Amino acid sequence: GLVLGIYSSEKDEGAAQFTSAGDAFDRLVSGKLRELLSVCGPPLKKGKTRIFHGLHQDFPSVVVVGLGKKNAGVNDQENWNEDKENIRAAVAVGCRQIQDLEIPCVEVDPCGDAQAAAEGAVLGLHEYNELKQKKKPVVTPQLHASAESEAWQKGVIYAEGQNLARYLMEAPANYITPIKFAEHIEQKLRSFSNVNVHIRPESWIAAQQMGAFLSVAKGSAEPPIFLEIHYLGSANTNDSPLVFVGKGVTFDSGGISLKPSSGMDAMRADMGGAATVCSAIVTAAALNLPLNIIGLAPLCENMPSGKANKPGDVVRAKNGKTIQVDNTDAEGRLLLADALCYAHSFNARAIVNAATLTGAMDVALGSAATGVFTNSSWLWTHLYEASVLTGDRVWRMPLFDHYTKQVTDCPLADLSNIGKYSRAGGACTAAAFLKEFVTASHWAHLDIAGVMSNKDEVPYLRKGMAGRPTRTLVEFAARLSQDSHN
Repeated sequence: GLVLGIYSSEKDEGAAQFTSAGDAFDRLVSGKLRELLSVCGPPLKKGKTRIFHGLHQDFPSVVVVGLGKKNAGVNDQENWNEDKENIRAAVAVGCRQIQDLEIPCVEVDPCGDAQAAAEGAVLGLHEYNELKQKKKPVVTPQLHASAESEAWQKGVIYAEGQNLARYLMEAPANYITPIKFAEHIEQKLRSFSNVNVHIRPESWIAAQQMGAFLSVAKGSAEPPIFLEIHYLGSANTNDSPLVFVGKGVTFDSGGISLKPSSGMDAMRADMGGAATVCSAIVTAAALNLPLNIIGLAPLCENMPSGKANKPGDVVRAKNGKTIQVDNTDAEGRLLLADALCYAHSFNARAIVNAATLTGAMDVALGSAATGVFTNSSWLWTHLYEASVLTGDRVWRMPLFDHYTKQVTDCPLADLSNIGKYSRAGGACTAAAFLKEFVTASHWAHLDIAGVMSNKDEVPYLRKGMAGRPTRTLVEFAARLSQDSHN
């Protein structure tokens, strides 16, 4: 099969404009493609397709897909590069049509941006069907007639990184337990000589005095794991690393503060923070990015049992601060508190944590963007600029003292794990809680609860767990590796 892009004309009635690959193919078939397009209905709108059979012996099926206006560029209202997003969406829909025809291989028009085209193809075809007997046919996308193979390959690596996060998040919680998560990541990194993976057991966690993390883990029969990854990509292995921290709750029942049963199955993806940061490091290693990255993922289940945290219990974090656990379903911040304390032992250039932390984040932004709380405008700028390129957007949220007071005004301990005004500003009070465990001057907390899954909002992702914002984290790391200032 072959997927070709076509631009909308500037004027509504004008003839549509082929990409250079489309033009070349049309010449190959003596103008038949243009002719067929002109007689088979109105011009193709963005993301819409037409399929033609029997035009050329090498390509029994050709899908032509609308790319929208040419050279749309960065849309300041939407905070993304519209050309790249249009290409990702168009290529994904074209590749899926080839898949529906059960054609095993598809050549893809780079549409002027081979990286975006590769991302659209590889992300668009991905589906978790490991446990089904009846699987969709596997389709291998490759670049069609272009010299842009390096950019295409980069796009494939970016997309495969996000697909790894999607795989981990989508898999059932009895298949991805804390130890199985750690072993899966270790296996992905085995071939890289500049990566060290440490799978830390419960005894190590206890020796580190991570009392907040252990208090969450103790309710489950699955032992906790602290996964630590060192990627040494910089020419100088002593260069200050970028430290990624990811919340790794492989299943979140809510504990004693039990969640409603409706939709609880989706809480197998409550380790989305760990999945995205670990997948970003796997991708950074595959791209051989010239910087050092450390990944930290506290992994456990949050379950109700006779040993579980009880509302009102007080636990002690690694830095000595005491925490009153007023709601056992606000457990992610307990894991992260200890992991963030530990992150400070690496003389980090920046600390970035990701977590499916609060339902309040989903209420605030929905699935449009990841909420970012940060104490560093330098860090925010890099994250924001990366997200404009990837189309996986971020939006800055407030870290006011206003919210800090709501978690530090606590009857029994230094902090409460929920804000004293209950539901008001829930994502902001959670971020304020985390800030109590941060002394680094460049720290960002990414609340990814709203972007955890996809229904139909992102056209190049199928329904299911989204693996967002893995590509933004990778692009951010790539930008940081080029940034010699700071």
